Amino acid sequence: MSAHRSPLRRAGTVTALAAVGLFAAAGVASAHVTVHPESYAKGATDGQLTFRVPNEEDSAATTKVQVFLPTDHPVLGVLVSPHDGWTPKVTTTKLKTPVKTDDGTITEAVSEITWTGGKIGAGQYEDFDVAFGQLPDDTDQLTFKALQTYSDGKTVRWIEQAQSGDDEPENPAPVVKLTAKGAGGSESGEQSPAASTATASAAKSSASGDSASDSTARGLGIAGLVVGVLGLAAAAFALVRARSARS
Repeated sequence: MSAHRSPLRRAGTVTALAAVGLFAAAGVASAHVTVHPESYAKGATDGQLTFRVPNEEDSAATTKVQVFLPTDHPVLGVLVSPHDGWTPKVTTTKLKTPVKTDDGTITEAVSEITWTGGKIGAGQYEDFDVAFGQLPDDTDQLTFKALQTYSDGKTVRWIEQAQSGDDEPENPAPVVKLTAKGAGGSESGEQSPAASTATASAAKSSASGDSASDSTARGLGIAGLVVGVLGLAAAAFALVRARSARS
């Protein structure tokens, strides 16, 4: 009886290993610092950005995270959400070109946020939330370069920017695309209450893992399971045929 079952067992083992390989490949592909949501309306107000920092080292913990905000197209009214175990340091810079707003002229903006004191262990990640008062409306995207420092002294520089038509670089910088104002936005870039609620919901959903990279990983996982089911079905069919031939 054990000899008859061995093909089925071998098929199940091979399928399981293939599925594990797919999940591992998906995890490696998404193991870089990202920002969520991936897009906002130009001039959006009173929103939130979440910087997700995964630990891609097996033998060291992440102990320092630095995010650099653009000052040529500044993000105004930045506030850092408290995060257990981490101490933020906010650096401001005098703007070369002051920004005129309904509340007056802004001459300084946050240029860097550094989190220290905490640890992100192997196979873990942390979300760092940053609220803003207003995004710029004179650019199509915002690039947030980041540095990730480990307990062994290694620093990974997430600062590379993909050129049009090129593949994603090895250490890409987090990027937020800025889209044209929707029907709910005003000419000043301020969102209506309904639009603001939708934006906040999108940010919360994305910060919970509902990002494009997570969707891709789930898709690959499902594909692996489907392959496994088909493999098991084929092995079972072969076993039934073998028994029928003997009888």
